[in-house]
Amino acid sequence: SKHNLDAKYRVIMPSKFREEIGDSFVVAKGYGPCLAVYSQEEYKKLALKVMALPANLPETQVIRREILGEAENCTADKQGRFVVPTELREKVGVTREVMIVGNGDHAEIWDMNEWMEYMYGKKSMSYEQAAASLLEKGWTF
Repeated sequence: SKHNLDAKYRVIMPSKFREEIGDSFVVAKGYGPCLAVYSQEEYKKLALKVMALPANLPETQVIRREILGEAENCTADKQGRFVVPTELREKVGVTREVMIVGNGDHAEIWDMNEWMEYMYGKKSMSYEQAAASLLEKGWTF
């Protein structure tokens, strides 16, 4: 759903996500130009998976730094608003108008322009291509 950051860079987390994520949650860099919002429980699961990756691989270090090193704990106020962390917001280019979408175990916050480009621009892969690729690799959904 569409939302606007206020003058203090707060945004309202939609109630459908707040019910699952809770009032205290973790904001981290998402996959792509977005932020990922995890419940404390889901973030702990993700952190354990990331920590299980081989530490000697450069890819692991990048993933650890992005997902673990820059994540921030956030708390929503009584109206469901929270401050989008400055460094993360600037890193992915979130401005005033955002789109908040669900993605399984987390929610994502996208800058509206990035979201529109992702949804309606030239994607690297369409939904159909992604589904076919997963099926070819033996994954079903």
